[in-house]
Amino acid sequence: MPGFFISLIYTKGKVPFVNGFGDIQSMTDSAQPKYNRILLKLSGEALMGKFDYGIDPAYIKTLAKEVKTVSDIGVEVAMVIGGGNIFRGAGLAEAGMDRVTGDHMGMLATVMNCLSMQDALENIGAYCRVMSALPINSVCEDYIRRRAVRHLEKGRIVLFASGTGSPFFTTDSAASLRAVEIGADVMIKGTKVDGIYDKDPMKHDDAKRYDVIKYDDAIEQKLGVMDTTAIVMCRDNDLPVKVFNMNESGDLMRLVMGESVGTTVQ
Repeated sequence: MPGFFISLIYTKGKVPFVNGFGDIQSMTDSAQPKYNRILLKLSGEALMGKFDYGIDPAYIKTLAKEVKTVSDIGVEVAMVIGGGNIFRGAGLAEAGMDRVTGDHMGMLATVMNCLSMQDALENIGAYCRVMSALPINSVCEDYIRRRAVRHLEKGRIVLFASGTGSPFFTTDSAASLRAVEIGADVMIKGTKVDGIYDKDPMKHDDAKRYDVIKYDDAIEQKLGVMDTTAIVMCRDNDLPVKVFNMNESGDLMRLVMGESVGTTVQ
């Protein structure tokens, strides 16, 4: 990895690994990941980093390192990335554009984001595939469930682009759908805060964070975790959802290893 030299010294009972920020950490040989297959959902805004629009190459590289670290310990990783850093269909519709056209533009934005993440992952040695719900054969693979599962079984990181391929559905709904289809053990949503709160922690100092919350409570209290369609799909298929702060170095690894990180919706 550019920027620093890593010498892995194996000590008894310890296995070193490098988190996305280049820090060498360790876990015991007996420690095993809690989840074998995960789906990680990131918003398009996550890729902006320090910018107000588009993609921050330095930040997406940091995210890629965090994801690769998890993949390197044998966890099968699938990802869904939103397109809000480029286009958001609902926002375009509010400005007067036809909603279906706006949503199609948003889907294409997710393709661009997935390609940028694929590039970042491959630049650090990960094997990765982008699969699109909209046929774009010259750019990426079409989404076929069995092929996606096969990629995961071979240790490749799979990025699902174009949402569900249909308008009026959010990328949160697409993430829950893909997670159910591929048989993921958990859906993990990366945000800018360390879990789900009873009110906006950015605006209220007395906001209370939940360690665990039920699907129905999240819906009834309108906590804004995900849209209702996405939560209901997770609920009906007994798919737990983990919400964590994607900006905290090593938190993704700790979550996958079973530590208490963020909020669980179940």
